[in-house]
Parts: sequence; structure tokens; C-alpha cells
Amino acid sequence: MPKTRVAVLDDYQDVALQMTDWRSLSPDTDIHVFRDHLSANDAIVERLKDFEIVVAMRERTPFRRDLMARLPKLKLLVTTGMRNAAIDLAAAADLGVTVCGSGGVLPPTAELTWGLILALLRHIPREDAATRAGQWQVSMGLGLQGKTLGVIGLGNLGSYVANVGKAFQMEILAWSQNLTAERATQAGATLVSKDELLSRSDIVTIHLVLSDRTRNLLGARELGLMKPTAFLINTSRGPIVNESALIEALQKRTIAGAGLDVFEEEPLPLDHPFRKLPNIVVTPHIGYVTKETYEIFFRHIVENIRAFLDGKPVRVMRAS
Repeated sequence: MPKTRVAVLDDYQDVALQMTDWRSLSPDTDIHVFRDHLSANDAIVERLKDFEIVVAMRERTPFRRDLMARLPKLKLLVTTGMRNAAIDLAAAADLGVTVCGSGGVLPPTAELTWGLILALLRHIPREDAATRAGQWQVSMGLGLQGKTLGVIGLGNLGSYVANVGKAFQMEILAWSQNLTAERATQAGATLVSKDELLSRSDIVTIHLVLSDRTRNLLGARELGLMKPTAFLINTSRGPIVNESALIEALQKRTIAGAGLDVFEEEPLPLDHPFRKLPNIVVTPHIGYVTKETYEIFFRHIVENIRAFLDGKPVRVMRAS
């Protein structure tokens, strides 16, 4: 009897097989782990054409209709998290592909948000590099106490970030399309319009889901409302901010800087302007990349595969 072939994609850190006990799967399961990232559909098809099950890490490899249609053996697509904008769930259903997700934890992304804020305002990367090069105190930082934090998206993650801001004795403003004044008050924030938040905040941080409503939510007009001394933080999704407009704002210094963990194209191209701008701190989409998160991801991945092979799939994701 032929084995069921499982492909684990984009295991950048080479940790997938260490995070949980894959031996709980049937011996008839053949697991292949790929560390490198492929972008071209033809290359992805060539790699995955003989696999019945594919494990995708977040949105690292998009699965659109045109790709899945060229993978006739694909029966199960497992993704980390219970939401993945890079998977066409309607197309998967049409093509007979079951899509399952996993649980996760919120704090790591909120923690990275504050890591980026502190790195920017206290020039931590610059001071680290200078100290290693033999220099001493090459910059002057900014404190957080008394500053205004603008939180765009006050859900579970945004509220977590807001609570830390309160601990730093900051004023907290908040806005999202459906946010109410009562909900904002419960999180210790003041509900304002989007334009007021942008014009008043010293730090603007984004915590929204990428959707048709939020794509390009912040463009040239919105960035133009920010103070030239203000900083923008994005640990949500790159396309929420118009990338060209943000590059121009950073180059012209109409805003002071940005902390970015997410980008329009990932991995970030080698010649991308973000790699050269001096007034930003960039990280490679590591908001969720912690040992604690990965242990949950991969434990649920194995559970999902085992349940699917038993004919009782769990954590199934469907088009809304």
C-alpha cells in the first residue's frame, strides 16, 4: 500500500520535526520538510505534485485557485492559525481540498510590537552596532511616559498592546471601523476618528486583520496626517499600509520612522528600499515565531493530519 505523502513547507528555522511527536502518525505517512521558500507557481507545483497533504506556515506560500488546480493529488491543506488570507477557501472547497487550521497565542506579537517601539525610540540597533564598533553613545533616545499611543484595531491583540502602553503611563487613543466608545473605555483608551488618531499620536500601531476593508487603509493622505516626529508600527500585515507611500514618507522624513515586521512581499526582496532606510527597524515576520507558539502550531498540525486520515477532520476552515 503506497504511503501518504506529507509536505511541510517553509520551515525556515529547521524546527518542525522537533516541536511535537510526529510518530503519532501512521507508519504509512511519509513526511518531507522543506526549509527553502519557493515563489513561482511552476516550481511549487513541481515540488508538491505528488503530495496528498501539505502543511503551510502562515501566509509564507499562498494557495490560490490557479495553484491548487494544478495539484490534483492534494486532499488536505493544513495551515497554522485559524485564519489565512493566502488560502482561497472557496477554491479549496470546489477542488475537494479540506483546509484545517490550528490554535495559537496572542502575546508574542504584542511583545514584538513593544520590542519594535523600544528599538526605535531608544535607537537600540544603532547603539548595539556602534558599541561593537568601538564607539560610545552615538544617539539620544525618546521616552514613552506622557507620549500618545494610537492603536488601530482594539481587539484582543490591540487591547494587550494598549495595556502595556498604560503601564508606560501613555495616553491611549483607539480607532477601528466597528469600535464603540464603551469598548474603548473598557480597554483604557479613548475612541477617536482615524484622522484624529493619526494627527495626535506619537506612535501609531496597527492591529487589524487584512481584508478588502483594510487593504491600503493607510495611504499617502493618512500618513500625511502624522506628525513628523511620529512613528508607525506594523506587526499585522504589510498591505494594510500602502508600501510606496510609506517608503516616500520615510525617505522624506515626513514621519520620524517605522518598525515593521510585515511586508507586501515576503521574504523581503534583497533590493527593497526597506533594507537600506536608516530610520526604520525591520524584522522578518517573527511576531508569532516563538517556541511556545510553534509547539501549539505543530501539535495541532499532527492532530489535524491524524484526524483527517481517520476520516474525522477537525479545525476545518470554510469560506465565509
